[in-house]
Amino acid sequence: MYRSLCIVVIVSCLTLSCKPDNKLEKEISKVDVSLSFERFDKMFAITNASNLQKLKSDYPFMFPKQFHDSVWIAKIKDTLQQELNAQAAIVHGDLIRTQEEIHDLFQHLKYYFKAFKEPRLISFVSDVDYRNKTIVTDSIVLVGLTNYLGANNALYDGLYDYIKQNLKPSQITADLTEQYAKSRIYQSRRKSLLDEMIYSGKVLYFKDLMLPEMPDEEKIGYSKADLEWAQTNESNIWSHFVENELLFSTDVKLAARFINPAPFSKFNLDLDGESPGRVGQYIGWQIVRAYIKNNEVSIHDVLGKDADEIFNNSRFKPKK
Repeated sequence: MYRSLCIVVIVSCLTLSCKPDNKLEKEISKVDVSLSFERFDKMFAITNASNLQKLKSDYPFMFPKQFHDSVWIAKIKDTLQQELNAQAAIVHGDLIRTQEEIHDLFQHLKYYFKAFKEPRLISFVSDVDYRNKTIVTDSIVLVGLTNYLGANNALYDGLYDYIKQNLKPSQITADLTEQYAKSRIYQSRRKSLLDEMIYSGKVLYFKDLMLPEMPDEEKIGYSKADLEWAQTNESNIWSHFVENELLFSTDVKLAARFINPAPFSKFNLDLDGESPGRVGQYIGWQIVRAYIKNNEVSIHDVLGKDADEIFNNSRFKPKK
């Protein structure tokens, strides 16, 4: 009987704790958003000399003026471009699933940021450029489909595994969200490791709100094993930062060791090879989450707070 009572209590608590989130998500799901992919990739693939001018007129921002029309015609006929077109068609198909994910993202953006207006959503195919996978402006979003073909695609041979692991369709919405986050974050300075950690934590917390259904490993761009390592070693990572007085250090090399994309984090210890890169981002995320949990603040407040204020009022305690 005691065991049955415990189960009832646990289920009741879980149900109660989920109700506000479910209610909020139902409210957000009613936000009116209209969007559809403009398939520039398909239009460009079938363009020829006779209709190129019409496409250029419709999409002038896709055709830098310094290039002669002959360059675009040659590109359409290029065998590599045709292979890229074929791979994008196989992997992405009609883009319905991605469009649904972005639709959900835009509903959340519009809910939290009333002035948000849906931009034109345009897909294109070009050379692989993992540093500029998506381009976001107030009025246009460009999604480079060849940057999301899956980690094992032969077109990515020669790239490091830590880069390839996020060149997959499920990262499109995460990447768009990150760019929207960065356009809304204010932080007066980013000099210390803690500044960088909190900035990254703000980006990832923004994803928590805008992408509530996305697993944490997808938000941060980790594998499940990477996330589990970070969670298991959270206390050890924190102790390393504190004991070595790294948090308030302005050594520019610290970002490369703990914040920027890398195959592993550089503690200069034997365990380095076991760790994922960017553990500073992960810890910053947990600090911002703790700050949200322990303070009554809006997302707008969080995005504008300085790192020291968030850290000092977070009451962050690493998991042991």
